[in-house]
Amino acid sequence: MANGVVLSVSTLNRYIKSIIEQDMNLQTVFVKGEISNFTNHYKTGHYYMTIKDEASSIKAVMFKTANMRLKFMPENSMNVIIKGRVSVFERDGQYQLYIDDMQPDGTGALSLAFEQLKKKLAAEALFDSDRKKPIPAYPQRVGVVTSPTGAAIRDIINVVSRRFPLAELILCPVSVQGEYAAAQISSAIELFNKEKAADVLIVGRGGGSVEELWAFNEEIVARAVAASEIPVISAVGHETDFTICDFAADLRAPTPSAAAELAVPDKFQQAEMLASYMHRISSALDDRFAYEKSRLELQKSALRRLNPKNYIDTLRVRCDKAAMTMDSAAKQYVAGKRGEFASLCAKLDAMSPLKILSRGYSVAMKDGRILTDTARLETGDKINVKLSSGSLGCSVLSIQEDS
Repeated sequence: MANGVVLSVSTLNRYIKSIIEQDMNLQTVFVKGEISNFTNHYKTGHYYMTIKDEASSIKAVMFKTANMRLKFMPENSMNVIIKGRVSVFERDGQYQLYIDDMQPDGTGALSLAFEQLKKKLAAEALFDSDRKKPIPAYPQRVGVVTSPTGAAIRDIINVVSRRFPLAELILCPVSVQGEYAAAQISSAIELFNKEKAADVLIVGRGGGSVEELWAFNEEIVARAVAASEIPVISAVGHETDFTICDFAADLRAPTPSAAAELAVPDKFQQAEMLASYMHRISSALDDRFAYEKSRLELQKSALRRLNPKNYIDTLRVRCDKAAMTMDSAAKQYVAGKRGEFASLCAKLDAMSPLKILSRGYSVAMKDGRILTDTARLETGDKINVKLSSGSLGCSVLSIQEDS
């Protein structure tokens, strides 16, 4: 560009941009620094930020097409390693980093993404224990969300058929790793709930690397598990590490086989338990029967004591005894009175006028009254004379007074 030529600002910026973009050293650069002034532009989906160190800073942008591949969300004060290119934003005449990829400095991207999502969902109470639903004791239908070709489904089938063959297994086949796995898993969980197709769900897969298990760390899966009205057992095949799905589920199992054991009861244990219950019931019935029999005997004994017939028999005996006492008393009384009567009769007989008459005496009566003197008599009166045998009607011819 010749000296003395007057340039527009746009031309100058465009020229500087062309120089920078022609420098192959600036087309792929790796930069380490700290994020500040981070902005997530929700309308466009682009990330805007400043990358700085102790002495300098540079503006940076990460377009949506690039940041969609990130497993974590950039944050202020986060140390990162950036892969990108340097160019100029013509409008402002400012050179900046155009980021193609980003990794946390010192911490893996997946680990950071895991912790970020865990913290976010925990703050929403998606992992709270009071949200956990109990696993049904005797499920009739066990839903399984896993790969149809993996070892997980074979292990689940073997365990369920051995432990509780009455349960029906319903498989909704999904991809358990790869770009579309999380969407398929969440859709399968939603489908089971919509159709009410199971009493309990087993969601998981066999073991693998962190990257292979990552579908079970996706937010869409965690939210589908937490929202499920059907109790969910998380069965991602890893013994020690946890996935986000484990935290959101109602119950976590270390392996698919363990999940199957948690989902259904053991028929042999149930048989032993039923036998124990039958023995306890039989024993309880025997004890109760013996107790009630004893009570019955006591009641029968009490009934015999309180039987009206026994009471009547007792009263009858008492009446008989009273009658005998009264009869004896009456006989004694009559006998006493009879003796008294005989004595009185003897006295009466001794004093009887008839006895006197039998010795030759007689009784004179006038008008039915005995005459003891002559005061009431006059010559010519009619009197009756009672003899020992018979009587005489007489007339008074003369009256003689005693001197």
